[in-house]
Amino acid sequence: MSKSESKPSTSSAGAVVAKARFERIRKDHAQELAEDYLEMIDDLTSASGEARAVDIAAQLGVSHVTVTKTVARLKRDGLVTSQPYRSIFLTPKGKRIADNARRRHQTVLQFLLALGVPADSAEIDAEGIEHHISPATLRAMRKYTDENS
Repeated sequence: MSKSESKPSTSSAGAVVAKARFERIRKDHAQELAEDYLEMIDDLTSASGEARAVDIAAQLGVSHVTVTKTVARLKRDGLVTSQPYRSIFLTPKGKRIADNARRRHQTVLQFLLALGVPADSAEIDAEGIEHHISPATLRAMRKYTDENS
């Protein structure tokens, strides 16, 4: 690159905004991952009385090591309890988060189905949308489905 050519410069204000945006995205993705794990732990516990790391890994299609690291973070955040080589259980706080995520999922799913989205697509789309939807949009979806059911 010659001296007459220069890289585009980013203003410091623009850099601050970009940094904040990416921090928010990383935080949202971490929250999404936590909610997915909490829902899975709740589902497994409801179905078989326990959630084992090997079962979580199989259901989510991730490695046992990934589950172990994520469960350690959930444990640190007070969302699950576990002992080495034992089952994983939700704390009351973890159960509330799982229940809220499940309700958001059902609201989004019912809304998409009411719009005529095919069930298989609606289920997949709802899984992504449920983690990123605002309370106002969720209320509007709930109102729409209540009025059009």
